[in-house]
Amino acid sequence: MTEEIKLDGDVYYGNVKGKIPHGTGRYTWSDGTVYDGNWEDGKMSGRGQISWPSGTNYEGDFSGGYLHGFGTLTKLDGSVYKGSWRLNIQNGFGRKQYSNSDVYDGCWKDGVHEGSGKYAWSNGNIYIGNWKAGKMCGRGVMKWLNGDLFDGSWSNGHRHGSGVYRFADGSYYFGTWTKGLKDGQGTLYAAGSKCKSQSFRRFEKKKGLVSDGSSGRSDRLRDSERNVGRSLSEKISFNGFFRDSGRISSKRLPPEEDYSIGDSAIELSLSTSENTDMLSRISDEGESELDSDSTVAWEREYMQGVLMKERVKNNAGLSSKNKQQSKLHANEVKTKSCVDIFEGHKSYCLMLNLQLGIRYTVGKITPVPMREVRSSDFGERARIRMYFPRKGSQFTPPHYSVDFYWKDYCPMVFRNLRELFKLDAAEYMMSICGDDGLRELSSPGKSGSIFYLSHDDRFVIKTLRRSELEVLLKMLPSYYDHVKMYDNTLITKFFGLHEIALRGGKKVRFIVMGNMFKTELRIHRRYDLKGSYHGRVTNKDDIDEGTTLKDLDLAYEFHMDKSLREALFKQIRLDCKFLESQQIIDYSLLLGLHFRAPEHLKALLEPPDAKHRSGSPVDDDSVSRDLSIPPKGLLLVTHEPSSVNTAPGPHIRGNTLRAFSVGDKEVDLLLPGTARLRVQLGVNMPAQANRKVSQDVSDSAEVELFEVYDVVLYLGIIDILQDYSMRKKIEHACKSVRYDPMSISVADPKFYSNRFVNFLEKVFPIDR
Repeated sequence: MTEEIKLDGDVYYGNVKGKIPHGTGRYTWSDGTVYDGNWEDGKMSGRGQISWPSGTNYEGDFSGGYLHGFGTLTKLDGSVYKGSWRLNIQNGFGRKQYSNSDVYDGCWKDGVHEGSGKYAWSNGNIYIGNWKAGKMCGRGVMKWLNGDLFDGSWSNGHRHGSGVYRFADGSYYFGTWTKGLKDGQGTLYAAGSKCKSQSFRRFEKKKGLVSDGSSGRSDRLRDSERNVGRSLSEKISFNGFFRDSGRISSKRLPPEEDYSIGDSAIELSLSTSENTDMLSRISDEGESELDSDSTVAWEREYMQGVLMKERVKNNAGLSSKNKQQSKLHANEVKTKSCVDIFEGHKSYCLMLNLQLGIRYTVGKITPVPMREVRSSDFGERARIRMYFPRKGSQFTPPHYSVDFYWKDYCPMVFRNLRELFKLDAAEYMMSICGDDGLRELSSPGKSGSIFYLSHDDRFVIKTLRRSELEVLLKMLPSYYDHVKMYDNTLITKFFGLHEIALRGGKKVRFIVMGNMFKTELRIHRRYDLKGSYHGRVTNKDDIDEGTTLKDLDLAYEFHMDKSLREALFKQIRLDCKFLESQQIIDYSLLLGLHFRAPEHLKALLEPPDAKHRSGSPVDDDSVSRDLSIPPKGLLLVTHEPSSVNTAPGPHIRGNTLRAFSVGDKEVDLLLPGTARLRVQLGVNMPAQANRKVSQDVSDSAEVELFEVYDVVLYLGIIDILQDYSMRKKIEHACKSVRYDPMSISVADPKFYSNRFVNFLEKVFPIDR
């Protein structure tokens, strides 16, 4: 039945059911908006076309009054989107041509680029790779019009992480970036250098750019047109289009400005070329099997885009590195054999079992109402135990691992600890149990422990010995009281204690901890400090960018704001007193350093004779720096909660610190041109690092020089599960004449804590 209905200036002409549109018809709103298409019970459903007075036009699928399915939106400015929709928002696969002729072809989520996709700029630059929240994020390849190409990791629209930059002239650079700047160690190969294809594959695997079995070459990504299937999403019930007056409301329709992500926003701050100091590239031609004798390379180290060190990597060095890589490969093989804990069952079985167990127990304990912990919540008998057969059960899902038993120790205690540390249960499960899974760290610790890292780097999971489990269960009541009393504690945050057992009796125990190096700034150096000099040095041949150095490797003194230092040592003494009360020894201060290298210091960081050299690389030992001008790359300002990230991290939850230099007010750390960060105990703490160097002026005179750096410190007390069997071994070793006198009482907790604090007071001296 066809009728014409007029309602408050709106006009509908078409099929009706009762007094509402149903079938096909045309609806014209009083503001000029027109819809022509299918209707169902008063709602636009099926195929149709709608046009707005502004000139924007949509033709495609509707459902329940929404743009839903597959359709094309054309705007007056010339931009066109053709693809999938969900409830008025681009969602799924789609292609958009912007008004400036840029084109994006790929996945969308909630109206922005999310997932895999290709973006082609009108100037000829092309990016193919992953996106998140509308920005390049994850693995991707960017190719500039001039032939430059970057293949590696991205974050928030910037090069961030490991990658390869290949120049048009044939030179290339393997290295790491932070927020678009070269940061860390890398290797520069000059134009005309050749390397074997295996070198690139080793680099990709080492840096985690590809996984085993992957083709590993983003150059092989094919820009094939996707036949975007029509999305037949489920019907969603909404309020009817008709108001009480019976008029169809155009307010349910999306305003056309909602469809624009802003052409200016998508214009990325990436120049069409990089200067000659930037990273080099790798082409498929450059990977061909050629004689390595023609290789010319330099090892470089950058800080915040500033070149700090450079050393020639000659043929002999290349051969030596190949030997080291062979040795590393042998170690990896050996490591993997150690990881085969369950008689041939690989480490991924442990990861899968761990994820299944945590998902089960966290999901089980979270709905339980919060309450204060009781004495019965502690101890080895306070646990949840569940059997996980492969085929599944009434309580557990089917899985692809092996049958196993799961044990969750002290679930109510750790549930309260997660609440105390302001950790959301859903975020915790997604971080550890999400589809991205866990990453096994490259090598086990000295104790044979295996370490896993959550995909977002927030949590570290470590296997424990039985004795370490017993120590933690015994100290857990006191640990709970301590972290509850002191928000600023530097002691490791524990989030869960679990055990996996096979039917044959093999058991593996895990502890979930916060990762203190999940930071907003890149960590350039890290140290494990115990306050001892015996054996506390790292073999220089074993040092690379990720090496954790020891006490004798630390050549800096750190000068801090008076109030910041007082707060730091007040908490260190409280934490040491707690560990002493638990008879714990051999713990460490884990120290992470972020060096600032602002652009105005670049000239000061260059060697004095750089101008007189004819382009020859700089040897590490020849670099002397005269930093008589104090660095000014850090600034403490009054704390503004709205200007900084106040979300609790996996390592810290404490208060914002006060600084003496800012009138004893709570402060933020301002890094010009980079960020504004909240200053907390052990997190984002600014300091000045001084290192004494000597320079011979004559045969009889020596002038003392100091290198001065602005640094940001990250600190935490780790290794607090020293078991008593190890303590007995230390006591026995102390009787050896090879130990220095200071080690005679190392097994005494009081002596250990005093020596630990005294050592740190020398590392962080009081400014006179």
